[in-house]
Amino acid sequence: MKILFYCHYFPPEVNAPATRTYQHARRWVEAGHEVTVVTCAPNCPDGVVFDGYRNRFFRQVETVDGIQVVRVWTYVAANKGTLPRIANYVSYQVSALLATLRLSRPDVVVATSPQFFCGWAGVWASRLKWRPFVLEIRDIWPESIAAVGAMKKGIATRFLEWLELRMYRAADRIVAVGTGYRDNVARKVPEMADKISVITNGVDASSFHPQPRDDEFLNQYGLAGKFICSYVGTIGMAHGLEVVIKAAKKLQASQRDDIAFLIAGDGAHREPLQAMALEQGVEKQVVFTGRLPKEQMPKVLASSNCCLVHLKGTELFGTVIPSKIFETMAMERPIIMAVKGPAREIVMEAGGGEPMIPDDEEDLLRIVINMADHPEGTAAKAKHARQYVLEHFNRDRLATEMRKVVESVANQS
Repeated sequence: MKILFYCHYFPPEVNAPATRTYQHARRWVEAGHEVTVVTCAPNCPDGVVFDGYRNRFFRQVETVDGIQVVRVWTYVAANKGTLPRIANYVSYQVSALLATLRLSRPDVVVATSPQFFCGWAGVWASRLKWRPFVLEIRDIWPESIAAVGAMKKGIATRFLEWLELRMYRAADRIVAVGTGYRDNVARKVPEMADKISVITNGVDASSFHPQPRDDEFLNQYGLAGKFICSYVGTIGMAHGLEVVIKAAKKLQASQRDDIAFLIAGDGAHREPLQAMALEQGVEKQVVFTGRLPKEQMPKVLASSNCCLVHLKGTELFGTVIPSKIFETMAMERPIIMAVKGPAREIVMEAGGGEPMIPDDEEDLLRIVINMADHPEGTAAKAKHARQYVLEHFNRDRLATEMRKVVESVANQS
């Protein structure tokens, strides 16, 4: 089977869509399928093309673990600022469709959203090639954009909402990464309700397993000997990490210099957050690493005593299941879980952490201090979570489930 997959991000970029698409495509190739991914020159989140790549008008083709990767030109922009990002997204759609004209006819087209226009690239590609279309939904756009205040309700959002519904209806099958997304889509387009599958994110057990703390890494950031609460991942408006700065300020006042927060990652909100930490005088309590290679994530997690998973406490974000919860539990690191809904239910059922009220620095501080004062109990709880995750959220099994969905759609054509 020939699978044509549209994804705005792909390794060496390290965000969730890049990881999920690569992990699935690699396994589909191993199962005997031909997979072509149409993506950008890697530049996320800084808007600077990675070393070894060029953002050329002519497509660039490489092979990554058997996956044919077609990289197209885009208006490269950092992951911040509304207009530059829109230009980036729309240019991807246009360039991806132009590249599609030179690609052989696949058996099925798959696209992942967000970003929103990537989903539409898949819609148009399926029509150009006269092939069925599977739409993967990892976030609800434009609803989530409005929820973080990046766009105000108006003509533009109403137009995007119209496009959103048209995109759903254009799909032969929708794959949502969580039950919350499934329910949201089904409520908006009831006629698609029986065409939505749920295939969550998961973890690659061979990459994420328990390992000792890395003292060299901790020394690099002046964190040796401290109890470390880490946030690992994208730093965006939706993540509401101001709560960490506020908690650190109270931690400083309580003279608990044995505890520190580590924020590992990058994103549109890192610089404002870092400036806030400096302004509050908590730069020793909150340490930023900036962007790190994906290969270093296990080392960061292993060097942490606990990990914060946080999104702003809006109703919409209660539908999100952050992929980092699976990797963190597989590493036997306890989670401070500040995302409501199914994600929290998973962590609690696995026994992988403690629930936290989103945006509440007092609650964060209470949990961190309690974990720091009872390290043995904290570590013991986290050990049970790994087995749960490997049993229910193993990437091998989940990739197979999605492959079967894609195969069934292709075979119906």
